[in-house]
Amino acid sequence: MSEQTIALVTGANKGIGYEIAAGLGALGWRVGVGARDRERRESAVAKLRAAGADAFGVPLDVTDDASVAAAAGLVEEGAGRLDVLVNNAGITGSAPQMPTEVDPATVRTVVETNVIGVIRVTNAMLPLLRRSSSPRIVNMSSGVGSLTRQTTPGSDTGPIAAAYTPSKTFLNAVTVQYAKELRDTGIHINAACPGYCATDLNGFRGVRTPEQGAAVAIRLATLPGDGPSGGFFDDGGEVPW
Repeated sequence: MSEQTIALVTGANKGIGYEIAAGLGALGWRVGVGARDRERRESAVAKLRAAGADAFGVPLDVTDDASVAAAAGLVEEGAGRLDVLVNNAGITGSAPQMPTEVDPATVRTVVETNVIGVIRVTNAMLPLLRRSSSPRIVNMSSGVGSLTRQTTPGSDTGPIAAAYTPSKTFLNAVTVQYAKELRDTGIHINAACPGYCATDLNGFRGVRTPEQGAAVAIRLATLPGDGPSGGFFDDGGEVPW
């Protein structure tokens, strides 16, 4: 197996995911660009390679069992192991998302991608991560998923969103459960808040750049052996649950 560090970033064809892939590639890592859309995936890989990164495309739909299994097979065939998994793929879901108006199907769709998709991909990649000497998993969450922030008067947690916001709270809870199960394996898993970044997820209304949002994921992907696991972090440090 190659001594080069191998990473896979889901939803890496654009926005924060792309910048995470670019940042890890700049470290000299080999980076898999996970994405559903073939054209966007290939374009992202070409752009990363032009910038000097060792990037490769990974066809990946996090909501599809067969797609995820095939992605795991592709990484195993090409690299033999996986050192870092960044679960970045996510959706906001359609409006309206006021609790009294939201379509339950919207909630189901958002959770399928933002939570179950993370579980599906993580479990498929765990056998490859277990072959790494320093395995790391980063789940891209959001500060809106913090119940503390949501219930603090005057805290700016964005619009009411009965699908997207609870999906990130759910993801945080799942991250903690993984950390508890994997505590003796050497696998570090943490949730990351990139901040309010200007991406197509929010109509480019964010106040931070995708590159700024990627920084926390890169930091958690490169944690030392005595680093935290089961935490929730942003650029400023720990985020309250």
